[in-house]
Amino acid sequence: MIGPTPLFDFFKRGEVARDVRMEAARGALAPRAHEQLEILVLLLEDSDPEIRQVADATLNRIPVAALQAFLARSDVSIGIREFFGDRGVFPAEIPAIEVDEPLIETASSEIPAAEDEETETRASIVQKLAQMSFTDRLKAAMKGSKEMRSILIRDPNKMISGAVLSSPKVTDAEAAGFARMASVSEDILRAIGHNRAWMKSYAVVLGLTRNPKTPIAMSLNLLPRIQDRDVQMISVDRNVPEPLRIAARKKVASNLSGKG
Repeated sequence: MIGPTPLFDFFKRGEVARDVRMEAARGALAPRAHEQLEILVLLLEDSDPEIRQVADATLNRIPVAALQAFLARSDVSIGIREFFGDRGVFPAEIPAIEVDEPLIETASSEIPAAEDEETETRASIVQKLAQMSFTDRLKAAMKGSKEMRSILIRDPNKMISGAVLSSPKVTDAEAAGFARMASVSEDILRAIGHNRAWMKSYAVVLGLTRNPKTPIAMSLNLLPRIQDRDVQMISVDRNVPEPLRIAARKKVASNLSGKG
């Protein structure tokens, strides 16, 4: 089952402006099927009756066959299955192929047209993002180019930066790059650390462990997974918190005494 994402958490905590909630109710925001359904179901209890109505209409527009095939997947939550079961929609015998595309797309879900990424300069992309509305920047974080994600992961608005991590386009190598960035927020590093798929990558684990902004409890928990040569480097790295450096030194000493 897919874990919670920063994007869904913002909706769950009620920290999303009405215009963004309306876009989500139309099916225009979430880039993954899981998030889309979770958010739409959540918006059925929104304080705004129009948003509740639009979310319900969007759910009703999802093709039943596609929904049944999706519900048959092993990573769908029991809560979502029960919700649609109450609506008379049950899992198919054959599950859908496990891809991350949303189950319904709307015309407004597209981000503004971009030039060829190879010809665009970083400055021009920064300028383009600066001219976008909040909702368009949110869509760019989830559905835009790799260069857009590398800029928006540092966005001071936590919802924008968190939405980057919801993009299905983020690779393990990108996640490792984010994990190494000292310019991202602690919330981003914590969210990366809670992503089981990314945490299978040693580069991500090492990036988080060596990042001085990673919560110290997380860094200490990751230290046993670090290879000896990298532990040695951490033990003398003045950029990491002192408790981590001390723990690394103790691990180095332990390894040496074990070999002796």
